[in-house]
Amino acid sequence: MAANAIDQTRRMLSLVTYLRDRPGARVEEVARAFGISDDELISDLNVLPMCGTSFRGGDLLEIDTDGERIWWRNSEALGSDTAQPLRLAADEATALLVAARAVATLPGLRESDREALQRATAKLETAAGESAGASSRLSVTFESEGGVFADVDRAIAERRRLWIRYYSPARDELTEREVDPIRLFAVGHTYVEAWCRLSEARRTFRLDRVAEIKLLDERSDPPPIEPRDLSAGLVQPAATDPEVVVEVGPGGRWVAEYYPHDSAEELADGGLRITLRTPEPASLRRLALRLGADGRITAPEELARSAREAARQALAAYGADGAYRADGAEAQAAPAPGVPG
Repeated sequence: MAANAIDQTRRMLSLVTYLRDRPGARVEEVARAFGISDDELISDLNVLPMCGTSFRGGDLLEIDTDGERIWWRNSEALGSDTAQPLRLAADEATALLVAARAVATLPGLRESDREALQRATAKLETAAGESAGASSRLSVTFESEGGVFADVDRAIAERRRLWIRYYSPARDELTEREVDPIRLFAVGHTYVEAWCRLSEARRTFRLDRVAEIKLLDERSDPPPIEPRDLSAGLVQPAATDPEVVVEVGPGGRWVAEYYPHDSAEELADGGLRITLRTPEPASLRRLALRLGADGRITAPEELARSAREAARQALAAYGADGAYRADGAEAQAAPAPGVPG
């Protein structure tokens, strides 16, 4: 599996120091030293020439290779005697100070980290001068997800198990479970990848759906598993997942842009018949409700029937007439979300 962006960034920073001390280094030796393939090293070398202290001539790294050896033509560009000191613009200093003060208030933050952050903030305030005054008039308040993030981060650092009460939108219920956290990551929302002791399988939990969280004294001990490759997105349906068919009108064509799918067949009215796969078909009921008159689930029948029932309940909640004929067509009310009219 390809390394994630953080691993690659760390490797490339180390690569700069390594190459500066070894002019004409052999590609195979450098790759072996960093535990990567020759192709991965060449890929890194293609990125490094776009890095430097600025975009002015001579400040970008001049690193090239003939496939066998590597040369750094201007290694003095990063020398302490020639490099220009980095300076923050007023807006950059303000953003850093506001963010630092906000993070320092997170519940569950390790005290040593909080103290280190406060020391760094004080130094930044001194360097920022007048800009620091503007930042003091701004503040950021974290929602509950911030506290959950801090607890998960602490659990990962201290190798501790977590107890969570989690809302599952697919089943529309809260469940209690113990999990061994593996890593935090963000893809639109913030998630924790963990080994779930309830299902005895790897699961991904969205932090803003964690209703309650507790750090346990038990040691976290997830089985040795490869972290998921998220380069293709969070939702990556498998060929063995159940198939769902959704028909949308012109106003629902966006579904084909946001949901990975097997096929999207054009319909006569300008809509699409979209076939997709998902490990939890019930989660698509919410999609049907969101589409309203612009779409409906047509297969499997059990899911289509469930979506129609959810629409009837939604109508009832708003005081609308939810009477429908047995074939699902409209009887008295306006078309309900996700229900064929």
